Amino acid sequence: MFVDTVVLNLSAGKGGNGVVAWRREKYIPKGGPAGGNGGNGGSVYLVAHKQVHSLEDFRNRRILKAQNGMDGGSSNCTGKTGQDLVLKIPLGTLIKDSKTGEILCDFTEAGQEWEICRGGIGGKGNSCFKTATHQAPFVCTPGTAGEAVEVELELKLIADIGFVGMPNAGKSTLISQLAHIQVKIAPYPFTTLRPNLGIVEFDDFSRILIADIPGIIEDAHENKGLGFAFLRHIERTSALVYLIELAPYQERDPFEEFLMLRRELEAYNPAMLEKPFVVALNKIDQEDVAPLAAAFRARYPYDPSTLFEISALEGTHTESFKQAIRSLAQQESLRF
Repeated sequence: MFVDTVVLNLSAGKGGNGVVAWRREKYIPKGGPAGGNGGNGGSVYLVAHKQVHSLEDFRNRRILKAQNGMDGGSSNCTGKTGQDLVLKIPLGTLIKDSKTGEILCDFTEAGQEWEICRGGIGGKGNSCFKTATHQAPFVCTPGTAGEAVEVELELKLIADIGFVGMPNAGKSTLISQLAHIQVKIAPYPFTTLRPNLGIVEFDDFSRILIADIPGIIEDAHENKGLGFAFLRHIERTSALVYLIELAPYQERDPFEEFLMLRRELEAYNPAMLEKPFVVALNKIDQEDVAPLAAAFRARYPYDPSTLFEISALEGTHTESFKQAIRSLAQQESLRF
């Protein structure tokens, strides 16, 4: 199961208590106070890790707490500091206040770290309260509570290229061809119920990260079909590929589907129409698709060099398409 939103209750550890204790060595009369301080509580850290791709680790772990500090001991022994809790999260994760929706932190770089809850401070033992006029203090302080917060984690995938298309357009087949990964492929709508990520490697060892976004249908921006649960993942991609199925026997107009996809992205977030893109007309290996492709080209108002006719299943023209998306990603400053 792909998890891209989760609400977590995070708590740092409580500081250990200071103690009252006395020196008991033989032949040392009136030994004085010897109560140690409590240890500090552990803190909670969030760290962006590029090998983590979803929030699935937190699906059944919603309440997380760092270790408490240990109480102080006699002989001025300080209690052990509580162990920090370090949580690895994917790149592209937004941390929001669960009640107000305010964005607290945005993790966009690998290794980015944030101390979200600071551990409590250890209490003072009675040896800290000894003065020249107060040689035997019977007082100590408790450790303070650690910080606690309830936050929402929302993942927006960061990829160089995002594949956008109707259900069954062939996005999963294409990403499996380009990135050589195994994904679920079947001849029915909404086969893909979670984004698929893949890395396309080239002869010069450069790489681009591509994301197969589950199928969009009309009115997806109103949460129909898979809705905006996955539209958010398109926001962070550097460039887009509109994958259009040529289906002569389904009485669908490929160009109208292209316009519909553009409308859905605009309705969700108008800024997404400003992303550079190419269009791939898929399934040219089928019969009677040439007229559909020709009609699409005739109505296509953008640069003709951004339009490709491919067959993801047969691998037809996928090499030239692969080089085109590489150039597109390089124009947008490759992350690899």
